[in-house]
Formats: sequence, C-alpha cells, structure tokens
Amino acid sequence: MSLSRAERFARLRLARTDRIGPVTFRQLLDRFQSAERAVEALPDLIRKSGAAHALPSVDEIENEIAAGTRIGARLIVLGDDDYPEMLGAVDPPPPVLWTLGDAGLMHRPCIAVVGARIASAGGQRIARGLAQQLGGAGHVVVSGLARGIDGAAHTGALPTGTVAVLGGGVDDVYPPDNADLYRQIVEQGCIVSESPVGHRAQAKDFPRRNRIISGLSRGVVVVEAEIRSGSLITARLAAEQGRDVFAVPGSPLDPRAKGPNELLRQGAILCEGLDDIEREFGRVRSVREPAPDNPFEGAPDAVDQALIERVAALLSPTPTPRDELARAANAPVSAVAAALLELDLAGRATLLPGGMASL
Repeated sequence: MSLSRAERFARLRLARTDRIGPVTFRQLLDRFQSAERAVEALPDLIRKSGAAHALPSVDEIENEIAAGTRIGARLIVLGDDDYPEMLGAVDPPPPVLWTLGDAGLMHRPCIAVVGARIASAGGQRIARGLAQQLGGAGHVVVSGLARGIDGAAHTGALPTGTVAVLGGGVDDVYPPDNADLYRQIVEQGCIVSESPVGHRAQAKDFPRRNRIISGLSRGVVVVEAEIRSGSLITARLAAEQGRDVFAVPGSPLDPRAKGPNELLRQGAILCEGLDDIEREFGRVRSVREPAPDNPFEGAPDAVDQALIERVAALLSPTPTPRDELARAANAPVSAVAAALLELDLAGRATLLPGGMASL
C-alpha cells in the first residue's frame, strides 16, 4: 500500500492526539477507513464525549516533521511500504516510527539481546560474543542502548548490523555515557523510536520501547536480569507476541541470574550459544492465523446514545471480549465496537489488544 502525503500527515497527527494509543489508533482507522476521515470526524466525537483532549494543530505536526528533517531522521507510518513486517504483525502495531541510519535493517531477520544495566563482566562478554555470532549468521541484533548487556550486544553486532530502540526521540542520547556507541549505530546501524524528535525519555516510555524491541524480533534472548526488571517485561511482551524467549542460565548465587533462571522455569528456551537459537528457528512453525475482519463493518454512522450507555454498564475492570459484550447488549458487534470506541475517547473505557475492553 502506498499512502498519500496527506494520509501520512493525518496518521502522524492522529497518533499524536492525547489519549489515542495504538489500539484506539488502529480502531479509528478501521472505523473510518483512513486517518484523513478519522481526523475529520474526531472533533465531533470528542465534543460528543465531553472529553478535554484535542487534536494537535497542523503547525505542531509540521514542526515535528521539520525537527526530524533537520537531524536527517526518517518518518515511517503504519501502512507505508517500508514499515517493518514483523512489527506490523503485532496487535496493535505502533502507529509511527522515527529512524536514524539504515532503516532497511529492520526488514532483515532480527533477534533481540537484552539484560541487566548493572551487568557482570562475564554477562557482557556473553552478550557481546552472542551478538557477534548472530551477526555472522545473518541476524540483526536489536536492543535498547542501555548500559550493561544492551550496550555489549550493540557493540558486538556493530560490524554486521544492529538496531537500537529508544524511549525518547531518536536524538535523545541516553544514557550519556553511550554517546559514542550511539554515534556508531547512527553510522553503521539504525536508531528507532516512536516518540517525537526532541522528546526526552520518561519512565512511561520504556514499556513502549520494550514492546518495539520484541515486536521487531523473531526472538528475545535475556542474558542477565533481576526478577523485577525491564528485560523480563520485554520477555513477557515477546511471549504475548508469539516470539521465542531464550534465557542464558546463571549461577543461583548471582541475583542477576534470577531473571533468566525464572524464565527457564516458566518454559523459556535454554540458550548457551548460537546453536540453541538456530536449532529453535529451524523447527517447523505453525501458520499464522489470518487477521480478523474489520469489526466496524456495517457500523452505523452515528451510534445511539442508549446503546453507548448499555455497553458502558456491561464493562468491568476485568477485560471482556467485544463479542461477549455484543451478546450481552443484544446488539451487532459493529455497533458495539463503535460504542466502545466512543467510550474510550470519553475516558470511560479502555480498549485492549485482541478486541478486549475494560473500565
């Protein structure tokens, strides 16, 4: 699919609207068939819902694009021909990406190597050596440019190709002591972020970053990680996305081994080197299920307020499938999907992947 300049602009504008995350973005595209039409309809939907958020101005979006152009960054929006295929299969995919460097690396077979920031010398040696082996076997190594394991993995893969996914904008060099590595990745690899250029990373940005790391990759290797760590979040996201999770075992005396060892207890694949990864990738894979039909097919242009309130009354803190809500409301799935979208925009519901919704 080749998107027009106006549609790409509208997709970026829609993605930058307050309270519109990847799930709502995807459903707005399904509901209105294009971001241009969604942007036209959104002001009325927002007024109807009584919500306080609003579309960013045209000037704000033009300023974001200009900021990217000034540093030589490239914008890729969902629906572009060069949007990464693996990431596009995530439910739902990030609406927009900014890149610096060779974005083509994301189209090659990728595998993530992640782990502790305060890593042991041995753990860093394992990550660096594994990244070298993966690169030699034709894989692109993906990680998060953090201290420790991430930095070692990027360093090992520099000659063969590495992708660094950031929580801040593609110009946000964090941590500062990885500035030299960042420059090398811009020259030899690729920097990726869904945040606007100029955005400085905050704590809430890192789960989104981790989701992209796993989404770009066929599998995720955890080298060292404590039980409560971002690396285990990345591993959990990978499992939810249908990716393989590998763990490098470690000594029970080292707290940094608790994360990988716990993953192994939960069924992760033991990884002592490239052979373990290649063996797993060589197994026969099940065929991916076809994408579901558009849930808004046949939805009315305007949703009856009585139905919206009926659906709202059926919601609970427990995520509920859209089809189940439709049965309980005795209404078509398409109308219930439209009602849920309006409830989400009003801040009265949360849309979740897989057609789920909750209070």
